Amino acid sequence: MGAYETSLLTLVAIHVILALSLNLITGLCGQVSLGHAAFFGVGAYATALLAKAGFGMAVTLSSALLLAGIVGLVVGFCSLRVRDDFLAIATMAAGFLFVGAVRTTDALGGELGISQIPATGLGTAYPLLVVACAALTGLVCWVVKRSWLGYVFEAVSADEPAARSLGIDTPLYKLAAFTIGTALAGLAGCLYAYHLGNVGAEAFGFPVSVMILAMVVIGGMGSLWGSVLAATLLTLAPEWFRFVNDYKLLVFGLLLFAIMRIAPQGLFPCLVQQLRLLRAKEIA
Repeated sequence: MGAYETSLLTLVAIHVILALSLNLITGLCGQVSLGHAAFFGVGAYATALLAKAGFGMAVTLSSALLLAGIVGLVVGFCSLRVRDDFLAIATMAAGFLFVGAVRTTDALGGELGISQIPATGLGTAYPLLVVACAALTGLVCWVVKRSWLGYVFEAVSADEPAARSLGIDTPLYKLAAFTIGTALAGLAGCLYAYHLGNVGAEAFGFPVSVMILAMVVIGGMGSLWGSVLAATLLTLAPEWFRFVNDYKLLVFGLLLFAIMRIAPQGLFPCLVQQLRLLRAKEIA
């Protein structure tokens, strides 16, 4: 595999982690977040600062997870009293605050960002580590979804007042989903910083948050395999349409519109449904 293919595979794996992490918050627990890229950025900037200070990957990775999770806990706590559209606006505001803080803080590189981040020293094994982290993230999300915690998340998403009437501490579990999801976004940020070797505010702005949310919605809300599928497709699609570079965004937008028109419940649930229909016809 060449350098280009390896780099693309690494980026796909990072986007898979991001999609899975937001799927816990939005897909399972029903909390619409439009600022997920901010937590992605927290992990990336924490990694950049610590790596340039001489710390190894074990420290930067754990710090990115912890710091992004703490910031997510704070944002989640401040957003407990709002729901639906108001929650989306509140998380979007958190994203704008992060980008604004980064651009106006000299210690974080300001508009230029932070460059020349020291490499991990893993060489060609680094993409394998990123893929392994994506697989581990998928395993964590699967365990959460199949556990009592996942069932509580789904109950809160389906009908929060009903869940509260059954004795479920809905604010606690909403905070738990937000903390776990944002911590995993911090993991993606750490891997992204090492992958590129530099970080800048533009990589963690509102369009990135929208892209991550699109991966969750297009793949299928709550579907882990759907998040993996959509993250892969939305990462590779711009490369596939490079031959129409002047109209790439137009073609990309039409593709997204067509997917949502044909499969409004998400790609993966739609594929599963079609396979079941085909199997039923074969049996009949």
